[in-house]
Amino acid sequence: MDLLASKPLVLLLCVVGCCAQSAVLPPGPIDAILGGNVTLKTIGGKLDFNFLIWNFNDGSKSINIVTASASGVKVGTAFTGRASLNVTNGYLTIGPLKSEDSGDYAITINPSAGDTVTGEVQLRVLKPVSDVSIKSSLSEAIELNSTVVLTCSAKGSFLQFSWLRGDVPIVDDGKRFTVKNGELSSNLTLNDVLRTDQGPIYCTASNQLQLARSAPFNLTVYYGPEAVAISPLAPLYISSKANFSLSCSAVSSPSADFLWYRDQQEIGSGGPILTLGVINSLGFGNKTGNYMCKAQNKKTQRTVSSAAVAIAVIEPIPSAEVSGPAAILIAGNSTANISCRATAGSAASTTWLKDKQPLAASGRLLFSANMSWLRIDPLQKEDNGEYTCRLENAVSSAEASYKMVVNYGPEQATVTGQKAVEVNDKVTLDCSAPSVPPAIFSWKFNNTLTDVKTARYLIDMALYKNTGTYTCEAYNAVTGKTTAQSHFLSVKEEGALDKGLSDGAIAGIVIAVLVALGAAIGLIMYCRQKVPVESPY
Repeated sequence: MDLLASKPLVLLLCVVGCCAQSAVLPPGPIDAILGGNVTLKTIGGKLDFNFLIWNFNDGSKSINIVTASASGVKVGTAFTGRASLNVTNGYLTIGPLKSEDSGDYAITINPSAGDTVTGEVQLRVLKPVSDVSIKSSLSEAIELNSTVVLTCSAKGSFLQFSWLRGDVPIVDDGKRFTVKNGELSSNLTLNDVLRTDQGPIYCTASNQLQLARSAPFNLTVYYGPEAVAISPLAPLYISSKANFSLSCSAVSSPSADFLWYRDQQEIGSGGPILTLGVINSLGFGNKTGNYMCKAQNKKTQRTVSSAAVAIAVIEPIPSAEVSGPAAILIAGNSTANISCRATAGSAASTTWLKDKQPLAASGRLLFSANMSWLRIDPLQKEDNGEYTCRLENAVSSAEASYKMVVNYGPEQATVTGQKAVEVNDKVTLDCSAPSVPPAIFSWKFNNTLTDVKTARYLIDMALYKNTGTYTCEAYNAVTGKTTAQSHFLSVKEEGALDKGLSDGAIAGIVIAVLVALGAAIGLIMYCRQKVPVESPY
């Protein structure tokens, strides 16, 4: 029997109750990709049937796909070459799929035993997800001022959209972020855009079978300037010889333009660096000023100032010069003026030292108001020494010294030595007299000038004729002064002077006493051992 011709019979059987609806097909819809294949599977495994029919309904008409019976399998004309049936389980495979294949697929099975069963499932043929791209309502955004709408468009069927920043989903919070999805597009609105919204931002479009992601989209967000600062935090005073510059920085996109100001006045220097050379060339080198930079962003139209830095450029002192009296100075008669100056630059303070110890004004010592010179009047012998001038300013220091020689003396001469000796004894007489320059000595014996011109007068072996008065004269060739001191020497016969024991004699006596003492102690001990001791009993 031709089963195609029996279709009215099948329908009639269902109408009169001989046909039952059962779970022969899985629930739908079933999705498949346009151009691909799909297999509609039955539930229950192996089938034993008299006949099996698959039909397709596109909503306007029903079309036979395939019919199977004992006589064989016949594919309907509309599906010739695209449909196949597995007669073991009833699986229907269709492909390549067309858009018009979307619709309802019905199966009718007349088993060898039992009632006829039917089932129906919806098939949706989906267009592939493709051409996912992002476009922005603005090419450039200003932080906190702009609202940007990003539109994601894609091709495909039954699309769902999602947004990500990096790998983090962007969630519609109803405030900063709002998302509105359409059938083939999605809009992400960024309110009060921030620099963190720059991206990369991705859009994904997907259906039940496919997912596609857009290329990364980077939003251009301009911001700043902010955190405008000058470095380094300079000291107040800078050496004019220093390799010094001020640098201005700011957080800004695009990079900020910089202008420099001194005491609120623009100084005509642009760029992030202000060098010491520029400061000097503008005539501000030796003047204290407050320097500030302003950062400008041409896109955001914002200008922000840094905190001010106060600096003054000071010329360092390369060296100092000290000058003092060139004439011969004599204690009690002379006055000394010592002056100090810097060979270049200027000193903020001047300190004087003598022999490395600080000098202070006194009755004879006077300083000028700016400490550039000192005067000592009159000079005394204590004023001899090294005078040091130390110059200082905020960036440097220098010092120089002057050695002052004050001539004085000789002071009262003194003679030391023996006053009495025996014949053939050695005689040494020493003469001293404090003096600058050192005194010149001469000796007289009984008022007669001798040939001795040193501070020491020596007689190797005294004779009776050496008895007499020895006079030492000390002479200072600069001061022209002379002082003298006399000393009387008496030469006596041998043994006339009680000279005492010599060191050798004293040592011999000590040794003899010790030996005798030891012998006595030994004798006592010996005697005690020889004398018998009587018992008291």
